Amino acid sequence: MATDEQLALTRALSGDGGLGVEESTLVSIIGKWRKKPEHISSFRKSFNRLFSITGHIEKCEDDHMQKLVMEFSRFHQITVLWAMHPHERDARWANQVIHKNHPSSILVEIASTRSAEDLLGARRAYQTLFHHSLEEDAAYQVKDSKSKLLVGLVSAYRYEGQKVDNDVAKSEAKALHNSLKTAGANKIIENDEVVRILSTRSKPHLKAIFKYYKELHGKYLEEDLSGDALLQQTVLCLDSPASYFSQVINSAFKEGANHTETEGLSRVMVSRSDVDMEEIKEAYAKLYGAKLADVISKKTRGYFRDSLLSLAGEAKA
Repeated sequence: MATDEQLALTRALSGDGGLGVEESTLVSIIGKWRKKPEHISSFRKSFNRLFSITGHIEKCEDDHMQKLVMEFSRFHQITVLWAMHPHERDARWANQVIHKNHPSSILVEIASTRSAEDLLGARRAYQTLFHHSLEEDAAYQVKDSKSKLLVGLVSAYRYEGQKVDNDVAKSEAKALHNSLKTAGANKIIENDEVVRILSTRSKPHLKAIFKYYKELHGKYLEEDLSGDALLQQTVLCLDSPASYFSQVINSAFKEGANHTETEGLSRVMVSRSDVDMEEIKEAYAKLYGAKLADVISKKTRGYFRDSLLSLAGEAKA
């Protein structure tokens, strides 16, 4: 029969029940089992998901071992991201989109939710790190229909004042609707007028456009863009970043979340901790009916969980 320590160690290394591992449990048992190889041997024999009898040894199962490597790395990764300059973080994430086939949505996120100065800083960091401009790489490396929008977004230096010309906003709401009717859902992402409006107008001006669009046409713009997920995301990032980030966080917690979705949790928590975390927590509670801190506590483990709670402003006293 497995001892309490063996059961605790099995839970700590199971890779189930949450992202991360229970490091404190592991450290404690390592200390208690010093010079007790029979305890470790007994644990290997009892934990058949991680070990299988192969010849005269209990061999680590490769799939589970790779999963554990990933879970152990979460705390390391979030620590490095937290320590890194924000402009370098964004530049490296952008490079992963362009050169490592990470989702284009991450580049939209960076370009649409950063301030004008922060986006400019990320572009400068990109040049320093990768010896090309971000705009150049986005234009050259992204070959499909997304290229025009992505280049427009990363090239932006938006006016950040509050002044809005309502007549122009209403006119551009009509222009977006006309462009959508003319181009159709499959080609709208390549429309010059759509790209111009979304990539150059200030965020207060865009909010006015989106408001007039709903008033004039009876539907939210996102609804009419249901055929193009990247454009939908662009509008959400520009109009309601807290709601967008809440959705990214929640995607990491869903059953069967893939690697990209779980990585989004660290990306959002680190990049938004000092920016709009309170708004994100409010949006998350409104969208999903639960406190973000409670979900983090339930869905993550160990030092990774503690780091996330700290970034959310919910560290334990």
